[in-house]
Amino acid sequence: MTCPLCAAATDALIDTPVEGGPFGASVQICEECVTQLSAPNPNHFRGLATTMWSEVPEVQVLAARTLTKLSDEGWARDLSDQLYLDDETRAWAENVAPDLGHKDSNGVPLSAGDTVVLGHKDSNGVPLSAGDTVVLIKDLPVKGGGFTAKRGTAVHRISLVADNAGHIEGRVEGQRIVILTEFVKKR
Repeated sequence: MTCPLCAAATDALIDTPVEGGPFGASVQICEECVTQLSAPNPNHFRGLATTMWSEVPEVQVLAARTLTKLSDEGWARDLSDQLYLDDETRAWAENVAPDLGHKDSNGVPLSAGDTVVLGHKDSNGVPLSAGDTVVLIKDLPVKGGGFTAKRGTAVHRISLVADNAGHIEGRVEGQRIVILTEFVKKR
């Protein structure tokens, strides 16, 4: 057998629920993937380059969420930028994600059973999705970048910061930067 998420050969697959989707949504993945989902090891998930193209929505959602968690890795950001999901699957992957090690709005740590509903919105309250294009509505000095991102600059194929609905990521002048959603509008 082959794990549909990491593409590793395995003797057994474990039925794993995929939160935030249709009632009872689950997928069978290897024990190592089940263990790694909350704190993924980049080396274990190199197979996502192939498996993210699965036609199974549950696998697509887990792949997208895992790539988001691995966004510190250049290869994971590149794959995330390439990943195409239909609107319904993208909303499932982005808007209700299992979230371990994060805090709620009162600063209370979340437990394994909790979920965080993300609501990335631009300065006008328009919902944002990964892959959208936004335009800066104000000049923004880029800390550590040595330049100012000018008002009117289009930022293509943004990524959502999973644990902060007020932040997105995108490339400006060839550098990947974090941008506050209050300073962008969706194009």
